Amino acid sequence: MKITLNIHLKILMLWLFLVLAGLFGRSYFPIDETRYVTVAWNMWLNGDYLVPYLNGTAYSHKPPLLFWLINLGWKIFGVNDWWPRLVPSLFALASVYVTRKIAHILWPSQTDIKDNAALILLSFGLWVVYSTALMFDMLIAFFTLLGVWGLLLVLQARQSLGWLLFTIAIGGGLLAKGPTILLQLLPLVLTVKWWHQDQKLHAKNWYLPLFYCMLGGVAIALLWAIPAGMRGGPVYQHAIFWGQTAERMVDSFAHNRPFWWYLPLLPLLLFPWLLWGSFWQGLWAGLFKEKNLFDDASIRFCFAWLVPVFIAFSFISGKQVHYILPLFPAFALLIARISSHQQTTSRKLVLPVACASLMLGLVLIGLPYYVHTHTNAAVWIKHIPIGLGAFIVLLSVLIVALAKKNQSDVVAQLTLMSVSLVTILLFVLMHTAGDAYDVRPISKALKKLETAQIPIAFIGKYPGVYNFLGRLEKSPDLVKLETLDAWFNTHPNGRVVDYFDDIHVINPQQVEFIQPYKGSSAVIMTRAQWYAQKNITAAQ
Repeated sequence: MKITLNIHLKILMLWLFLVLAGLFGRSYFPIDETRYVTVAWNMWLNGDYLVPYLNGTAYSHKPPLLFWLINLGWKIFGVNDWWPRLVPSLFALASVYVTRKIAHILWPSQTDIKDNAALILLSFGLWVVYSTALMFDMLIAFFTLLGVWGLLLVLQARQSLGWLLFTIAIGGGLLAKGPTILLQLLPLVLTVKWWHQDQKLHAKNWYLPLFYCMLGGVAIALLWAIPAGMRGGPVYQHAIFWGQTAERMVDSFAHNRPFWWYLPLLPLLLFPWLLWGSFWQGLWAGLFKEKNLFDDASIRFCFAWLVPVFIAFSFISGKQVHYILPLFPAFALLIARISSHQQTTSRKLVLPVACASLMLGLVLIGLPYYVHTHTNAAVWIKHIPIGLGAFIVLLSVLIVALAKKNQSDVVAQLTLMSVSLVTILLFVLMHTAGDAYDVRPISKALKKLETAQIPIAFIGKYPGVYNFLGRLEKSPDLVKLETLDAWFNTHPNGRVVDYFDDIHVINPQQVEFIQPYKGSSAVIMTRAQWYAQKNITAAQ
């Protein structure tokens, strides 16, 4: 009981640390997070929980589950900035605990594996970053794990609960991010006779119930999709029933990014665990020195979960690092299991991790000096505190110097190091970048204009960046450059929002509002100010 309580305390404290650092360390990151929270905000304003909207148009790019959960929290706690970002964090925490459950089923007599797998998952570099990001990937990761857990329960003769969880996983996954849940789960279903020791699986006790569960999951999603399609109109109906499936798959195989794009990124995304010597020692021993690694049915299970999906995502051209987050629990299980037989705690096994973090610390220490010789570098880089690099250097030394009684000690130390390093790195960099990635100031400025009933125009595409943070009740009017003059004729006292790549051409005294925005400047101007700035830009 003592070990169980300790592991829960470790998980909860680390999770709470990264959540609090995320909530207090930054605002919503444009443009994805600001867009998604704006869609939820529009749902709140409209009172329409069936069809999501952005800029007055039905938003078909994502299903509504995340927006529903955000609105549910606002119903309970009132509209606030913190709840939407806590939703993915709760799914991340739940995913860690379901991973422990799966590890216990796979290796019931080895408690250290399930505890280590939970800590490893919690501390993957990419997992830490997206644990507090308002994205859909933590939701789909959770439903993937729920489906995997359900399949294992079925094979343990707990059919009712297992099939129920699998059905919920399909339905929840479809409502969270669409048909990608099928890609996550079907490889395990189809390869069961390779990874499962009991070969007495046939249509009646495996494939037929699976088919019914998938129909049940689809039915859950259709309870929303059919009335939403009828309400949203033909274009929206086509988008959610066809655009989210066939059209996206057809467009995806265009190889905009190379097949191997994910591979060189894995050491960074899975930091620090792919640099851990115990994992590589265990892998070498399992492949070449001891019995065949794949004699372990649980190892085969992890590979059947991981490899086909990873290959599929490698073929799909629209690659983003967070798309493979649902595979990270499989990585965690493999690393925990393969390293479990290497009980040596030699300090040399953590040296690759220490060296990598040491290099990062030295780079951060030297980065401000880089700005003095490269004038095109972002100005905020020179304000990165040297203390950040020094802190990371200290972590690098400590991870080698600390006493290591057993393998679990090493896992706990590397976990603490990774969560601390990634979280504090993000916290400091976001604060140093300042308003470049914090659109609260301009959002509040736009709210003042709205309150004064002054019309606002936005040139080009507008992904809802300012609506929620400014609590705008109406999106700016979307205009093209060639129609702006006509808009000003209709709204002579209006304001326009525009972006300028060269901040030096803007005189802050000659515009209504200006702030850094990523690599450019976001500016609010009257008609006269906008034409004056355009003339200055053209003259240069």
